[in-house]
Amino acid sequence: MRRHNPPNICNCIPVLAFLLGLLASTLRSDLRLPDAAYQAISCYLLLAIGIKGGVSLSESDPSEVIAPLGAAITLGILIPVAAFWILRGITRLGPVDRGAIAAHYGSTSIVTFTACLVFLDTAGIAYEGFMATILTVLEVPGIIVGVFLASRADSRHASWRPALNEVLTSRSILLLAGGLVIGLVAGPSGYVSVQPFFGALFTGVLTLFLLHLGTVTGERLGAVRSAGPGLIAFAIGFPVLAGTAGVAAGTLTGLSPGGATVLGVLCASASYIAAPAAVRIALPDANLGLALTSSLGLTFPFNLIIGIPLYLSMASALATIT
Repeated sequence: MRRHNPPNICNCIPVLAFLLGLLASTLRSDLRLPDAAYQAISCYLLLAIGIKGGVSLSESDPSEVIAPLGAAITLGILIPVAAFWILRGITRLGPVDRGAIAAHYGSTSIVTFTACLVFLDTAGIAYEGFMATILTVLEVPGIIVGVFLASRADSRHASWRPALNEVLTSRSILLLAGGLVIGLVAGPSGYVSVQPFFGALFTGVLTLFLLHLGTVTGERLGAVRSAGPGLIAFAIGFPVLAGTAGVAAGTLTGLSPGGATVLGVLCASASYIAAPAAVRIALPDANLGLALTSSLGLTFPFNLIIGIPLYLSMASALATIT
C-alpha cells in the first residue's frame, strides 16, 4: 500500500524553489531564467494542464461537471464585484483602478492552480480531473466584469472589443482550451505516448518556473509600502474570503475535499498573466503597478505558502460536516 506524505507545504519542492528565488532576489543575485526559457516553460505548463484536464474530462460523467461548472461561473462574476466594492470601502482608489484590480482578482493564477495540484499529488489527496476545465472557464468572466465596473464610471476609459479579443486569443486561453480539446479527443489511450513528457517531467519544470517567479516576486516586494495599508490588507484578506466561498461552493456542489480545495484556490488567486494584458488595452488610464504589486507581490506568495494548506483544511472540515 502506498504511503502518502502528510499535507505539508514543506513537502512541495516547487514551493521551496519559489522561496529560494525570493531569497536570491533579497540577496540581489542574478538568479533568473532567460526570457526565452520562461516563455517556453509557461507554454509547456499551460498545454500540459489542458491536455491532462481534457483526458480526465473524457472519463468524467457530465452530470458531475455541471453543478461545479455553474458554481464557478457564478463565482467568476461575483468575486470581481465584491473586490470592486470592498476596495471602495478600504482604499482611496478611483473606480478605474478598482476595476483594474477587480479584473485581476476575478481571473485566476494558473501557476497557483498548478502548485495546488502538485501539493495535493504530493500529499496523496485525490481531486476531480475536470478542474482544468473549471480553470479555463474562470479565466475570462472576472476580467470582463472588472472592465465593466470601471467603464460605468467613465466610458471613455474602457475599450471593450480589443480587450475581449486580447483575452480570448491570449496564449493562456488558447493553450488551455486547445489542450483540453486535444486531451478530450485523444483520451487516455492517446495520452500514453506523451505522458513521459507532459506527465513525468511536469513537477520538475514547474519547479524551475517557480524559482524564476520567486525572483520576480522578490523584485516587487519593495513596492508593497507604496501600495498603502488598505490595498495590503485587501491583498491578504480578500483571497481568504474568496477562497472560503470557493471551498464552500465546491463542497455544496459535490466536489471531493481535494476538488473543493482546488476551486477555493482558483477563487482566491489573482491573475498576473492574462489580466494585465487585457486591462492594459481596456483601461489605459489604470495604474497597473498597483494591481501587479497586489496580485504578484502579496497575494501570490500568500496563497502559495499559507493559502493552499488553509483551503485544504477548510475543505476537509466541511467534508466532515456535510
